[in-house]
Amino acid sequence: MKSNPSTDEAPSLVEIFLAFSGMAILGFGGVLPWARRALVEERGWLTADEFTEVLALGQFLPGGNIINVSIVIGQRFRGVPGSFAAVAGLLAGPIVIVILAGALYLNYGQQPIVHHALNGVTAAAAGLILSMAAKMAMPLFRRGAGVQLALAVLTFAAVGLLGFALPLVLGVLTPIAIGISWWRLR
Repeated sequence: MKSNPSTDEAPSLVEIFLAFSGMAILGFGGVLPWARRALVEERGWLTADEFTEVLALGQFLPGGNIINVSIVIGQRFRGVPGSFAAVAGLLAGPIVIVILAGALYLNYGQQPIVHHALNGVTAAAAGLILSMAAKMAMPLFRRGAGVQLALAVLTFAAVGLLGFALPLVLGVLTPIAIGISWWRLR
């Protein structure tokens, strides 16, 4: 990842808060696709490769992926206060929306139209996640990264198709991926 930008070039705490707040509200139920779009395509705060690196770190660490990503991005630009601004932006809007939605669901949750609407939202969220996965994989195809693609497919097959536990798969494939990368850099 790039070195930390100077304070003059970095977004302000308010900009970080508003960026993550916008991502959270737009991507309610699936923030990662919106985070990639906002951070890479709209704001240019990260390159596609940098976003993939930050996301990989966020997925490897305990906790929610998008929370971990927000902490890393906030830290990168404004240190600890930046991390707090990013997480606060990420959580403030959804907390208010969930409280309001819960109150509405208590009154109207048994209506058939509500169930149909929730099914539609589920399909849209799945489509957004597939779209993000395709965008993240594109740099691998362009670089001819056959080994990385093979490891990604192997991981998907082991967890998604064969049902192996994610910690087990990561425990086996992570050292292999690190070893391959180390060997290639030698």
